[in-house]
Formats: sequence, structure tokens, C-alpha cells
Amino acid sequence: MTTETVWKGKYLSVRKSGTWEYAERIGAIAAAVIVAIDGEGQLLLVEQHRVPLGRTCLELPAGLVGDESAGESVAEAARRELEEETGYHAAFVEERGEYFSSPGMTSESFTLMLATGLTRTGEGGGDAQENITVHRVAPEAVAGFVATKRREGVAIDAKMLLLLGSGLLEEVAGR
Repeated sequence: MTTETVWKGKYLSVRKSGTWEYAERIGAIAAAVIVAIDGEGQLLLVEQHRVPLGRTCLELPAGLVGDESAGESVAEAARRELEEETGYHAAFVEERGEYFSSPGMTSESFTLMLATGLTRTGEGGGDAQENITVHRVAPEAVAGFVATKRREGVAIDAKMLLLLGSGLLEEVAGR
């Protein structure tokens, strides 16, 4: 089946294969999504405005791999993005698998990373285009925190389900 490019921007293209339309990152750029636990056992979450949603969204810290320097590893990107968004540097990062964010709409994937050995290096908050609020939440309080944010009208990133249903929080809380 022939695949054609319907539209192409700087970072995304829209492709069509038969009757199927989907978005694709240009340059096969991947993403790192970070589960970060600080020295006090608190999980770091970020809240930021997302233009496609028209409101803020509660998320795990995350970012693109290789968007700033070619050849960047997933671990390097995870450390860079975590520090930029939250103000914490990770001594250790561990890959926890590749996932696909919305396979019916996009070819985008992300690698889930566990970050530990955190050192506070700054305020975080993201780059000049971002206005990120950092939340530190006890692992056992994440479900209630997410529910509260949802009631406040904050969008909840689907990747939060990786925390709520996988047993990952219980695992990292026991470290």
C-alpha cells in the first residue's frame, strides 16, 4: 500500500496510507517519559498548558530525544528534560520499556525511564515557551491527587495510567 504525505510542518507530518490518516514525527525523533522519585520518596509530576487541549495537563516529566543534539541517548534526554522541567538532576536512569502513545492516530513512541538519585539544581519550570508547575506527591497519594486535579478541570495525560495501574509506584516506593 502506498503512503503519501498530506501535510508537513517543522516537527510533524500527516500521512495517508489507503484510508488511514495519521501523524508522524519528522526525523524519527523519539520521546522519554520520566518517573522520578526524589530522596524523600516523592514522585515528581508536572502541570503545564497544552495548546491542543486549551488547558493545563497533569503529566509525568517528558521530552523529545535528539531534538537539541543529534545522537542524544534516551538516558541523556531523560536527564536533560527532567532537570529543565523540574529542577532535579538524576544520578541514575533506568529504561522501563517502549510504549506507543496513541497507535490509532500517531506513530509516536516513548521510552519510560525511572530516575533516582535526584539532586535539586534549580527551580525547573521548563524553557522560555513553557510555564511548568512542579508537584511532589507521595506515591500512595497519587490516585487522590489525580482525582483532585481532574475535579479542578485539569486534563490528565493518559501516561498517568502507567502509574496508577502498573504497580510501578508500589515498586519504587519500596526502594
